[in-house]
Amino acid sequence: MRFLAGVILIAVLSAIAEYFLPWWSMAIVAFLVSLLMGYKPGRSFMAGFFGVGLLWLVAALWHDGANHHILSTRMAGLFHLPAFGLFIFVTVLIGALVGGLASLSASFFGNNSTGQ
Repeated sequence: MRFLAGVILIAVLSAIAEYFLPWWSMAIVAFLVSLLMGYKPGRSFMAGFFGVGLLWLVAALWHDGANHHILSTRMAGLFHLPAFGLFIFVTVLIGALVGGLASLSASFFGNNSTGQ
């Protein structure tokens, strides 16, 4: 239950932060939430990965649907990807990895700061 709360907290706070700040602010949010929750490394990575991945998936689908897949289709062509869905997948994967690695860093930082 605490894991799910962390995922949702990362997603919601990252959405708020990304509205006012640059895209990478979600890494700071994932770091801080994971540090405060005190997750172990594996759980920490997964919380950041799923929290930011969920946020970026919803945002990508929301914005992509609003313009009828025009931009994602053109971007997929630019990167030589066969379909716009693959471009969205790669976008979500990049965001999720950044969130996961930020959370994992918090886990390692928290372990070192407590002297364990």
